[in-house]
Amino acid sequence: MCSLNSAVPKTRGPQAPQRNNGKLRVAAILGAAAAVIDEKGFDGTTMAEIAERSGTKIGSLYRFFPNKESVADTLLEHGREYMASAFDQFQAKVHTLSVDALADGLMSLLCNLFARPGYKKLLDSGKEWSEKREQLRVSVLRRIVQSLMTHTPALARKSAADIAVVVLLQAKAVATNQTLVASKSGISTEFRDMTRLYLQNRLGRS
Repeated sequence: MCSLNSAVPKTRGPQAPQRNNGKLRVAAILGAAAAVIDEKGFDGTTMAEIAERSGTKIGSLYRFFPNKESVADTLLEHGREYMASAFDQFQAKVHTLSVDALADGLMSLLCNLFARPGYKKLLDSGKEWSEKREQLRVSVLRRIVQSLMTHTPALARKSAADIAVVVLLQAKAVATNQTLVASKSGISTEFRDMTRLYLQNRLGRS
């Protein structure tokens, strides 16, 4: 008979390194994981390949990360921290920007996130760890809304939320077509101009 006080075991999360060597090893693991995910997608990535690419013994890899999902979660958390810092800096000056500069700044911030190795593939993948992915997406959308409403205080929150989704999808489209953008410089200009025109229409020219 089960005790009412018996604890249900929880899956162990990533192990934070305490020593400098451990921190360097974790950084190497995450860098290798991001590169492999960028090349093969999340489903095609294995712990064995992450270990090999990072020069880490498989036992050491599992000591820091119990499974592939915990590696992905850590990468996504780093992405959330990166975006928070970038938006803090952007937010400090957003009220001084023209609509065109606002559009360019938002697209630059978002494209920089998608340009980080592995992130575009991670944000398109797996239901097993979708909570972390959703946390990042919600965090990014919230910061876009904040920037829009700081720039245009009269803007309704619902309208800002709708605009934020469109801007995020536009940045994702740029990232998805990055090979085409790289080969034809005019394509990136078209994406930029489309975003500018959209915000001009929704926020008014300034």
